[in-house]
Amino acid sequence: MTSMDLKLIKIDTSHYFQKINDVTMQINHNGRVFFDRFKRVDSMLGLNIIEKHFANEIIVAHDIIKNNKVENIVIDYNGINDDIFYHKAQLLLREEGYLNFTAYRSKTKGHLHIYIHKGHTSLEEAKLLAKTISLKLEHLAPKQWKVFPTDEVPPSFNILVLPYDIYAKERGASWSKYM
Repeated sequence: MTSMDLKLIKIDTSHYFQKINDVTMQINHNGRVFFDRFKRVDSMLGLNIIEKHFANEIIVAHDIIKNNKVENIVIDYNGINDDIFYHKAQLLLREEGYLNFTAYRSKTKGHLHIYIHKGHTSLEEAKLLAKTISLKLEHLAPKQWKVFPTDEVPPSFNILVLPYDIYAKERGASWSKYM
């Protein structure tokens, strides 16, 4: 994967999150306890950091939310049948009118991140769209995913590890004339 492939995500490069071995903080949110395993690094996410991530020297995550705006709604699939899930999710997203999305592989086999390129969207609208997509996915496949951004986790947990490889890209509406 190249840095150009990552530019599709429109990552906020003003900071990043690095995974650490120790649990740094325990956070109570909506009656649940979360353990923070990432520390925020307030320096630029540059090519050298991304290359270390790809070489498995460090694990880097990026923030989905920037100044109460969201560029992507992300489906984080953590199941075993990524081919079947992507096919079902792709059809659902097309049907819902989302024409630009990219699926990336994570480090673990069978796990996908599907970035729906929504553009400059307010945080509240993005959360509502994420909930709607998640509810519609529940009718198609067993619940083996999370959709970000979400209120189910603390705001500092709306981060995703940088993907390692492109799984599939969907651009444009050339197929829509057949609907």
